[in-house]
Amino acid sequence: MSIQQLLFKEYGIQSSSIYHNLSSAELIEQAILNREATLADNGALNAITGKRTGRSPKDRYIVKESTTANSIWWGEVNIPIAEEVFDTLYQKVIDYLNQRKIYVREVFAGADNNHRLNVRAINELAWHNLFINNMFIRPAKEELENFTADFTIISAPRFYANPEIDGTRSEAFIIINFKRKIVLIGGTEYAGEMKKSIFSILNYLLPQKGVFPMHCSANVGKEGDVAIFFGLSGTGKTTLSADPNRGLIGDDEHGWTDEGIFNFEGGCYAKCINLSEEKEPDIWNAIRFGSILENIVYLPNTHIPDYDNNSITENTRTAYPIHYIRNAVIPSVGAIPKHIFFLTCDAFGVLPPISKLESAQAMYHYISGYTAKVAGTEAGVTEPTITFSACFGQPFLPLHPTQYATMLKEKMEKYKTRVWLVNTGWSGGGYGVGSRMKLSYTRAMITAALEGKLDKVNYTQDPIFGLLVPDEVPGVPKDLLNPRNTWADKEAYDKKANELAQGFIKNFERFADFATPEMLSAAPKVAINV
Repeated sequence: MSIQQLLFKEYGIQSSSIYHNLSSAELIEQAILNREATLADNGALNAITGKRTGRSPKDRYIVKESTTANSIWWGEVNIPIAEEVFDTLYQKVIDYLNQRKIYVREVFAGADNNHRLNVRAINELAWHNLFINNMFIRPAKEELENFTADFTIISAPRFYANPEIDGTRSEAFIIINFKRKIVLIGGTEYAGEMKKSIFSILNYLLPQKGVFPMHCSANVGKEGDVAIFFGLSGTGKTTLSADPNRGLIGDDEHGWTDEGIFNFEGGCYAKCINLSEEKEPDIWNAIRFGSILENIVYLPNTHIPDYDNNSITENTRTAYPIHYIRNAVIPSVGAIPKHIFFLTCDAFGVLPPISKLESAQAMYHYISGYTAKVAGTEAGVTEPTITFSACFGQPFLPLHPTQYATMLKEKMEKYKTRVWLVNTGWSGGGYGVGSRMKLSYTRAMITAALEGKLDKVNYTQDPIFGLLVPDEVPGVPKDLLNPRNTWADKEAYDKKANELAQGFIKNFERFADFATPEMLSAAPKVAINV
């Protein structure tokens, strides 16, 4: 069956201009001819995404039907939409695409052949099809011969919905239909919507197979020891997992089976704001022909990227195949993790720089997904703000967070995996008073954990958060390990620690109805009259 026949049979598409599995060079040529993007002097394709320069979470929907009605965690994260609304909008998008060029590509999501998802992407934009090629796993020629899609992305970013007629909130929509196995996207050119839609789908499907999906980076040592890193933006996840002495399995999305872990993706989607060759040499060198830049401004009268320029957005990005990274592990699989690091940037200077978590605490902090935003990281943020994102990836969780936390506990107990909470934020006071934790100290603490040097030291329990804090870490000043010791004003520390503890408790109220007594037992203890 030809690609034209397949598209008509499966999707009702009958465009007269169909481009199927083009090479990177051909897609770049198409994108330039179509005036979708320009070529930067480093060889990367630079696209401007227009009005939407990031995800649109309030415009993301899941079709509520018989297979999803009683299993999805409905609410602000997973907004329901009716089958009839989807069907009507779907037909409008197909009619729109039938009048345009379309780019079709088949890829895999999942480096483990036993758990991978076959994905077909149908794109209005050539550079979006290149993004799919960069971000997912590229099949060998023979693997494409009998390819059958498990899920299909249909993306028409320049088709805009009419909210009054189409039943959407705005002109943009990202709709996952588990029954029809389709992701329908329109009204937004931000390419990350495609990547995160597939991640959300895997977060729904894999737990049914006993596979734990994770929003984390992962690396592996020379002895095959695997570590995974969870953390929200600004916590140092990319920097700390990019260790020159360890291989990179992946930087964002992984699954954990009884055999080990595997990367969902075949590429990296890194932030570019303030990028420099000195700070991030691997990312810098990965931006070359075949890579994509998003929303990058050029230096005047050149095509030289100005990575410090945020006039379009702070969320500037690059997407490139993972083999563009010098120490990438191919295929992107690894053994059972020996260590898990929860990274937080505590701008209040309260949490210890490293602490060991027991099972209940690991579940509690995983569900909490805490960090703090500081001034300058986001529009309107002028002082430290408490931020929680369940499982360090709340926008992508179709199931209730407690279900993922339970899987974490089962894995860590079965395989005796150690879990650590690492504060890359402030010490000696909060933002504006104390100082940011030195990267060299954080690296020393993580290295000590990885090398087993923290197995032989004594621990002291934090009185409020119950965390087990090592009394000593090689290469790190002893006084730094207990955050209270670093504050000149101890009473001010106690007050701020209790404020943060109350923030944790209040946030966890959202999950209390589904949380187990064990999870709830790990809540911090707030002192009275402090």
